[in-house]
Formats: sequence, structure tokens, C-alpha cells
Amino acid sequence: MNKKEKAVALRKSGLSYSEILKEIPVAKSTLSLWLRDVGLAKQQRQKITEKRIKGALRGANARKEQRIKTTKEIKDIARTEIGEIVKRDLWLMGIALYWAEGAKEKDYGTKALVSFSNSDSKMILLFRKWLKDTFLVSDNDLIYELYIHETADIEKSKRYWINILSIQNEEIRVYLKKNKVRTIRKNIENDYYGLVRIKVSKSTNLNRKIAGWVEGVCDRVL
Repeated sequence: MNKKEKAVALRKSGLSYSEILKEIPVAKSTLSLWLRDVGLAKQQRQKITEKRIKGALRGANARKEQRIKTTKEIKDIARTEIGEIVKRDLWLMGIALYWAEGAKEKDYGTKALVSFSNSDSKMILLFRKWLKDTFLVSDNDLIYELYIHETADIEKSKRYWINILSIQNEEIRVYLKKNKVRTIRKNIENDYYGLVRIKVSKSTNLNRKIAGWVEGVCDRVL
């Protein structure tokens, strides 16, 4: 059996061009010329298609693993660049956090307590640490509220936040949000735990002080 006959036989057995070229080292153009009139049965075409799909999946998985590895390497290096965080660093971080996500007074006639909302548990914990370290806020002055869609696993989410915050069941109030039919929400699967709001009782003047700090940051930077 010469090379052409062998190539035709391999093609009819369901091998792809790349697989045949591994067996018969000829130019791809030559192989295409030999096989252009070779018809494949449905089963053979299906076999080749399945191989292509598996090959694509292997490639995708390899790229995913490389992406995960690269991401980890970059993050590991970045973490070491932070170094020691002193009290002033934390103070400024808290000001920026509150500027972005905290409740503000709309005008001088409307009072507003210190109130911070987010669904990121680490951000919530950082903000609480800021309150305690900067203002010496006690646990008794903290109010926790969970806002969650009515179709979510409410008890699971409540347990999640109770564990994260190290608080008792009765210390967190739950408020249900109505689902809107046209609302496009992607975080509705197992990793959805709603949004937590931390409020500080009797903190109107404290809120004003934070607003002044925000203005001070703007004066210095902008």
C-alpha cells in the first residue's frame, strides 16, 4: 500500500487531516488533493466532529488553567506589595469607602445616620473595623439589616451573614425586595446572599464629620 492508498484508508476510518499527517508526513496540499474525492459516511463524519469538539475543549481547558495560574501569580505578587497598613491608612480607606457607598445628608434639614451598604462581605468587615478602630463604636451601637430578594434562599443567606459577622440571629433584620420581571440580575445563584447594611445608632453628627473628611480629601487631592 502506497502513501496515497494509506491516506485514503485512514480518512475513511474517520481520522482527521492532522491525524493522517502524523502517520504520513506529506505536504497538507498534497493530502488535500489525494482526499478531495473521498466521501465519508455519516458515522465517520460524526467521529471527526466529536474529535474536533474534544480538541477544542482541551484547548479551552488549557487556556483556562493558564489564565487561573497567571491570575494567581499576579495576585500573589500584588499582595506582597501592600506591606504594613498603619492607622492613618485605614482611616483614609474608610473615608473613601463611605464616600462611595455610605449614606449622606441630602441637605441641612435632613438627618442621616452613618449607614453603609454592600454585598461584598470583606468590604462590610473592613468598614466595621474602621468604625471600631476610628470611632471606638461598640457592638451595642451597630444595627445590621439584610436586604434580599424574596425568591432567594433567605435562611441560607441569613446564616451566611451571621457567620461572617459573628453575630446572633436576632441581631440582623431581614427586609425582602420584590422581584421585578424585567430586572436582569446575574447574581441569583448559589453565591447570592443579598446586601447588608450596617448602621450606627445616634450617629448624625458622626455622619457630618465623615462628610467633612471627604471634603478635606477633595481639597487636598483634586
